[in-house]
Amino acid sequence: MINPNHRHRRAVITALTVSLPLAFLSPVGASTAAPTALELDQQTARSVQPSHLDLGAQDLPETRNVTTLAPGLTRTTITRGTPNQDFFWTVEVAIPSTSPDAPASALSTQAQAQMVADKLSAAGVPARVEHVQSPQLADAGGDLGYRVRADQFVSKAEGSPTVDQVKAAGYKASVIYTGWDGDAGSSEDDRGPWNLQVLTIDPKEFRGNLTSSFGPNLEDRETTSSLAAAAGALAATNGGYFVMDPAAGAPGDPSGAAIQDGKVLSEPVGDRPSLVIDKNRTSIQRLHWHGTVTAPGNAELPLDGLNRVPGLIRNCGGPDDTPTNLPLHDFTCTDADEILAFTPEFGPTTPSGPGLEVVLDAHGTVTAVNHTRGTAVPGGGQTLQAIGADADKLAALAVPGAKLKVDTDVLDESGRALKAGATTDVVNGGPALVQNGQLNVTAKRDGMVRTNDSNSFFYGWVHKRNPRTIAGVDAQGRTLLVTADGRQTTSLGLSIKESADVARSLGMVNAINLDGGGSTAMVQDGQVVNSPSDATGERPVGDALLVLPGRTP
Repeated sequence: MINPNHRHRRAVITALTVSLPLAFLSPVGASTAAPTALELDQQTARSVQPSHLDLGAQDLPETRNVTTLAPGLTRTTITRGTPNQDFFWTVEVAIPSTSPDAPASALSTQAQAQMVADKLSAAGVPARVEHVQSPQLADAGGDLGYRVRADQFVSKAEGSPTVDQVKAAGYKASVIYTGWDGDAGSSEDDRGPWNLQVLTIDPKEFRGNLTSSFGPNLEDRETTSSLAAAAGALAATNGGYFVMDPAAGAPGDPSGAAIQDGKVLSEPVGDRPSLVIDKNRTSIQRLHWHGTVTAPGNAELPLDGLNRVPGLIRNCGGPDDTPTNLPLHDFTCTDADEILAFTPEFGPTTPSGPGLEVVLDAHGTVTAVNHTRGTAVPGGGQTLQAIGADADKLAALAVPGAKLKVDTDVLDESGRALKAGATTDVVNGGPALVQNGQLNVTAKRDGMVRTNDSNSFFYGWVHKRNPRTIAGVDAQGRTLLVTADGRQTTSLGLSIKESADVARSLGMVNAINLDGGGSTAMVQDGQVVNSPSDATGERPVGDALLVLPGRTP
């Protein structure tokens, strides 16, 4: 576990402003003299990334400022583009569904969108219908539908009277900035601006550790900067997806795979990709779950997961989940019959409620059988909670004094248990962005496509530009952690397609999307160095990726 009292060395600061790829930057101690033509040719041969981000128009100005935090560890600030006068604020209208049971959505059919636009125009609102086409991804994209927008403004505040007019006409609406659109064909002409931060960790040189942290427990949220400060981290970014709404589970609890210091703490969502860390080397792997509870005599029950509120599965992806056992992002599936295990890392007490809870000591011996849920997990031990029909099944096995064997296996793509040692951490993510050097954005497979909302979730989450956090590995084995600011006029954010383009243009051969939006944060020496998008500032998150210094002699 991370030692919060660990003292770290002050970072060595070396700043450069360049217009060269990251691979061209001199390491600490290297000569800063201009490279010869031969050296440039050799560096070019080694580099797999272009001299600028594949983002917006090709001729955009781009600067890169590099800070060396330790040998083998750099932070690169990238600014690209200039303010674009073609962008403006406008009002986007929520289009009522043709089904009485479905909510209004951002997109609809052309006929439905035109009907809404005509009614607004009749009410004196200058409305228009726009066709939305999304870049084609590996398994999604293309024609999304039609949206209704009204008027245009220089500032967000100027749009408020038009929103009131739209509401008076019977529709919901909000003011948005057109620079946040990710429409197909538009990004090649966009002028920006964009602001990104890139941490590069070279395992051949860096003597510290890349790890993850949830803080004191899983069920509480902390900011990335507080987690970094507590561990004495040189740098940090936010990590994977987590529960935010108490109606979806325990806030702070991972919504996907989580392993810390070799211990499995949360089950995967289907086979969504995760970042697997072993000290300073990382990989992107699709993991899946196999859990069991076995009693003497080999009586066995399936274990549905770990360290979450029974019956609530954020992002879905488990067996017998309702309405789907496939990943479904930002959605809470349910399961009336479940068995869950809890470790001491979850929190002071386990979730309370009806059902059964079995307490096991460090040897797996049943020390108590409680007919309601909610208790402290014994040090070194665990508890098992069961609800619905599974409560009776677990009660039949859990005889006081008996030993139960609890298996929590995270399996790799070949079906073998992931080899997790003391330096192994896993942080959940998705969708996949780059695989084996090629764009491979699997938005549908990883749960970012919903079939019952007129593509509105895909439109807002995948298609539109948002703050993003990206993790991946390049051809040299270096780990790159990237944050892109967004939801600001001074930094547009990235669509998921643009995230993949950025990852590949930074040289990543395998990459995934991590949690983003208001969660996106990068920290250096305890200070936030990007611009989080939440109005309240840095958002408390479920976990963070921490870059820890090596031990001082």
